[in-house]
Amino acid sequence: MRMVSTLHVGQFRAKEVFLICESCTHTYRSDELCDLVPPGANFGYDVITYAGQALFLRYRNEEEVVAELAQKGIQISPRTVSMLGMKFIVYLAIAHQQRAPEITADMQSRGGYICHLDATCEGRDPLLMSSIDSLSEIVLGNVKLPAEDEKHIVPFLERIKKAFGAPLALVHDMGSGILKAVAEVFPDAPDFICHFHFLRDIGKDFLGVEYDTIRKRLRHHGISGKLHYRAKRLKTAMDEKPQSIEALEAGIKGAGMPTDAFELLPVVNAYTLIQWALRGKTEGHGYGFPFDRTYLVFAKRLRQLNADIERIKIIHLSGEWRDNDPYFKIHTALQPLMKDWALWKAVDALEEKIVVFEKLRKAMRIAPQSGRHGLNDEGKKGNIRTIEGRVKKFRVWLTRRKDYPKNSGVRKMIEQIDRYWEKLFADPIIVQTPSGPVLIQPQRTNNILEQFFRSLKRANRRRTGNASSSRMLRTMLAETPLVRNLENSHYTTILLNGKTSIEEVFAEIEIDTLRKEFRKAQDSPERIPAELKPLIAMPDFPEKLVNAVEKAAA
Repeated sequence: MRMVSTLHVGQFRAKEVFLICESCTHTYRSDELCDLVPPGANFGYDVITYAGQALFLRYRNEEEVVAELAQKGIQISPRTVSMLGMKFIVYLAIAHQQRAPEITADMQSRGGYICHLDATCEGRDPLLMSSIDSLSEIVLGNVKLPAEDEKHIVPFLERIKKAFGAPLALVHDMGSGILKAVAEVFPDAPDFICHFHFLRDIGKDFLGVEYDTIRKRLRHHGISGKLHYRAKRLKTAMDEKPQSIEALEAGIKGAGMPTDAFELLPVVNAYTLIQWALRGKTEGHGYGFPFDRTYLVFAKRLRQLNADIERIKIIHLSGEWRDNDPYFKIHTALQPLMKDWALWKAVDALEEKIVVFEKLRKAMRIAPQSGRHGLNDEGKKGNIRTIEGRVKKFRVWLTRRKDYPKNSGVRKMIEQIDRYWEKLFADPIIVQTPSGPVLIQPQRTNNILEQFFRSLKRANRRRTGNASSSRMLRTMLAETPLVRNLENSHYTTILLNGKTSIEEVFAEIEIDTLRKEFRKAQDSPERIPAELKPLIAMPDFPEKLVNAVEKAAA
């Protein structure tokens, strides 16, 4: 006898009578009760589904789910909600595996699937690797890996292959582990490198040294903190004389600055110039480095700020030189930076290299400077052969430069382009479908997975209020991303397979299967105690351990 809670019945005491066949010893249970609640459990399938969807589709935290269920007459603890959420993921993963033949048949009706692969991680936490079919946008599978290397990726790809067959093509980044694993598991499948990842990696290698120097020199001088401090002081003075803002606005719009406000202007002028310079740190299109180079923009704005201050600090609008004190304080703060030879040498060198990088960026028609979609940008549409021809022209231009033989940076860029050429500019794929042959051009970017991972992290921030994804990646079940499929109505139809609800699908799953998969799902690669991680990370850890043992023995 046990207390059972379901949404449509409420709480009730369940007394189940087992019947055992004397001849075969088979045990018969109540079909009606088994349709409501898993064997031995206290909460029904509908409560499990409600908790799972609330946590992972509506991004509620455990306390919010407790409050929602209380309004429906279900008394439950936050810890139990968390456990039901994990059970929901495991049930969904089993159902996903069981529907693999139907999912495969559906993908084959469109000619097959294009397998996008990528992984996300934070620090030394385990990696979450996912696979998505870009044609149906169905999440095919997920796994947590201790490292993004061949030996760990191959079993994951074998599992995808066993469930869904070989893909039409694969799209991924330039990671050596993925490249080797794909070549081993899918040797005959067309293999594409994501153009965005390719260009980003080339740009990081080509521009990284100078950009890193600029970042370090700016931090060395602490100029952001100095300007923020100065702006705060100026804001206090400015708030006491709000008419100064009106005077500046009038001057900017060409109406002329009122003479009775001249003594107020240096404060608001200095404040706005500081804010303009600081805003350089956020200038960009959402692509990240090397497409957005915010530290370079900031450095150039600081140089412009210094030049502008030198021009206006000698202009005494009111006839009192003390009124220009705000200008002199900014100028003084900037002087160590202006005399930093290493900083400005790096700025000049970086700007020269950017000319080369931007020509390649334009040729590949990816992450356009005019783009407004950031990492959601899929690149400008265009024939792949046209794009290939533009990159060929870029290659000819770069290799004919006089400095090419001695310029290791541009030579390395050419080496990378040549190395991945076939994976960047392959022909479209012709596939046979029930309705006839179809020409398919795989996506040029892997942004479908970039967007997918960002949505996971946003959901985690909504649920926990924590911007870090570290704990999420350590504690989540690997197959949690499968819940994204439930937002795909086509996938849901396949999953239900004629049934009216997910609860009915879950009720068909054997309890022994659930328990086995639940134990397996909790086998995370993250089993190393936190205190040991820094020790294991030491390159000479084994030697130090042996020395410590020998010393202890002596």
